[in-house]
Amino acid sequence: MLGIDTNVLVRFLVRDEERQFGRAQHLVLLETEWVLRSRYGLSKAEILGAFSGLLESAELQIEGEPSVEQALFIWKDSAAEFADCLIGMRHLELGCQATASFDQRAIKLPGFIAA
Repeated sequence: MLGIDTNVLVRFLVRDEERQFGRAQHLVLLETEWVLRSRYGLSKAEILGAFSGLLESAELQIEGEPSVEQALFIWKDSAAEFADCLIGMRHLELGCQATASFDQRAIKLPGFIAA
């Protein structure tokens, strides 16, 4: 498996560079939501759809896929950032009792506590 930078994943999702699109096949998520929202202006619903499509793709391997699925499910109805949802679900998957945070929106998420 090959780990990749966010710019490769973004090229895969937005297809704005056809030559680069074809080279992105093994994906790892982290800051992609932020790039799609801030740089490309995608809505939460569009990002959820894009990420769901990635999860359903037979050609791609997503690191921590169960955590990503749970994070997307929680983020859909949350005011918290996607990154917080993903971090919290990944920590639970890794066996952490909770994720401590100062972020008031994050501590409302499952598996978070106030630091």
